[in-house]
Amino acid sequence: MLSVLTIILAYLIGSVSIGYLLARKFKGVDIRKLGSGNTGATNISRLMGFKMAVLVLFLDALKGFLAVYLASFLLAKGFLAGEWVVLLCGVAVIVGHNWPLYFNFRGGRGAATMLGVFLALIPIPALIIFMLVIIIIYLTRYVSLGSICGAMSIPVTMLIIRKPPEYFYFGLLIFLIIIYQHRGNIKRLLKGKESKLGEKVTVSGKQVK
Repeated sequence: MLSVLTIILAYLIGSVSIGYLLARKFKGVDIRKLGSGNTGATNISRLMGFKMAVLVLFLDALKGFLAVYLASFLLAKGFLAGEWVVLLCGVAVIVGHNWPLYFNFRGGRGAATMLGVFLALIPIPALIIFMLVIIIIYLTRYVSLGSICGAMSIPVTMLIIRKPPEYFYFGLLIFLIIIYQHRGNIKRLLKGKESKLGEKVTVSGKQVK
């Protein structure tokens, strides 16, 4: 029973839409109706600037980290049924971020929360992957491309570091979720129409600084 409740809690943690709340509080707008329409750090950067985007990135990643860390702690204390619960909590918190219960199931794309999940599970490899993502974004200015490459590297990393098979399948599932959420970005990347980092969104015909 506690295992099920922990997974549900992970989903509810993920459902706290940080980007939406900050945009509503400080700009009085629904971020889901602007720019790319998602609540993540990239869209926030276009509306509210770099510093606020970093804050959203950190807090979205923290959601993923806390959900998995809590499950890992409970597992270590013998309260959970097995390690699979920890992995399902990782899935649940990302699903919560992407399809939040509190906000009509319209959220972000899950990249930052994915980072938090894997920092809790495999901290050193996750940091290396994060640096790779930063390099890709720096060179191309396409955040979506960096996120997709980061997600793609997760199941591969699980094989390289020889984690149990369930970790590979878990990484593959997360990759598929991230790819699904970025399907529109992939189409725009292929057409050369994807927005680059630093572009502003407009509200009532005016750029938001």
